[in-house]
Amino acid sequence: MESFEPVLLANIQKPDSHTLRAYEASGGYATLRRVLKELSPAEVVEEVRISGLRGRGGAGFPTGLKWSFLPADHPGPIYFCVNADESEPGTFCNRILLELDPHQVLEGTIISAYATRATTAYVYLRYEYPLAYRRLSEAIREAYQAGYLGKNILGTGLDLDMYIHRGAGAYICGEETGLIESIEGKRAWPRTKPPFPAVEGLFRKPTVVNNVETLACVRHIMERGAEWFRSIGVPPDPNDPRDPGSFGPKLFCVSGHVNRPGCFEAPLGIPCRRLIEEYAGGVRGGRRAKAVVPGGLSTGLLSADELDTPMDFAGPIKAGCLGLGTGGVIVLDETYPIIDFLHNSCRFFAHESCGQCTPCREGTAWALQIVERIKAGRGRLVDLDLLLEIADNIGIIPGTTICGLADGAAWPIKTAIRKFRGELEDYIKRTNPKGWRSTRPVPAFSLEKTDQANSMRTPVA
Repeated sequence: MESFEPVLLANIQKPDSHTLRAYEASGGYATLRRVLKELSPAEVVEEVRISGLRGRGGAGFPTGLKWSFLPADHPGPIYFCVNADESEPGTFCNRILLELDPHQVLEGTIISAYATRATTAYVYLRYEYPLAYRRLSEAIREAYQAGYLGKNILGTGLDLDMYIHRGAGAYICGEETGLIESIEGKRAWPRTKPPFPAVEGLFRKPTVVNNVETLACVRHIMERGAEWFRSIGVPPDPNDPRDPGSFGPKLFCVSGHVNRPGCFEAPLGIPCRRLIEEYAGGVRGGRRAKAVVPGGLSTGLLSADELDTPMDFAGPIKAGCLGLGTGGVIVLDETYPIIDFLHNSCRFFAHESCGQCTPCREGTAWALQIVERIKAGRGRLVDLDLLLEIADNIGIIPGTTICGLADGAAWPIKTAIRKFRGELEDYIKRTNPKGWRSTRPVPAFSLEKTDQANSMRTPVA
């Protein structure tokens, strides 16, 4: 770990790093030339599989395995989708890559399209990224002019067209089948699976969906080799046959109450404490950390006693979180009320639920209503158990929803209450000294909303 050499962010401090000229000056597209000349698509897939690369978009699914699901005898077309929606709170590494080194992502995408026999690629870009849109558009134009995109790329017979599809401004569009539905011009409701996108995806054709950072890693795997990639990170747990390991570099976005927020590249497995203290300059104001979101809001919370958790795909899970997620680390200092974290997370996921699945649609809204009542000074201790019951019964993991948004909504609730219950109970007792013991049914909505609704009713004659 001490000799780690950053590769994903190696060029971003160079002048005009977003241009083709600067990218080629640092060796850009040389790997693409070699791959197209010397390797078959199957050999590229195998190299990526051996590397142990896992998707950086949140789920951590093995990339080479995902590619291998494509039907070998399909006549085509095969589509490739680049997931650049990046709407997970606390995450901005894709934006950094697309704004400052877009050709790195393009080279990884072209290599990946070659490996998967795709002839059309769509970059699904978050609408709120205007600079990334301009930089990426210009990079694609430069790539076409230089012969890296279009017909007969570099004289090899490979054809690949690339288009940018700007997102619909919704969190759910980051889910791969919701993304596909959005590109097709429909409401971004996730699809039931199977069939999986590799069999029936965009326009009902075989489709691969990969994250921006994942594709940047592909470029370096093909340049330096699978063994180099496996030399970084954490090997599989010998006691867990389902653990494929956590290999390679990772971009971690550190924000919140730190002295130096930013996007940092580090090996998978780096302790969370080291990310905060060495990379982000420690907690601001000389305070201590109360809690840390390890991988984007949906992953939940680490407590102050869990800051030595390794930041790999298994570490946060062992600490009770949903997973590593996107690596978006949000630091909360000792002055920050956990009730505010609970309120902000419930409000976000209730707003972003697409409404297709009843447990998610009703559960996220119900949780928000309870937390709003607690914030308004009418909370009861039993409300914490009710919130946990809601959280434990929504999502893919209990098997009640189509996609994982409900799991993302549940884990902030679970971890906040189970790890900081004492603080939340004190808040309820302090703000509702006469009613915190009550167990009687209460209105689902706050009293203000109920009074407003009553005042709008037309009296019956």
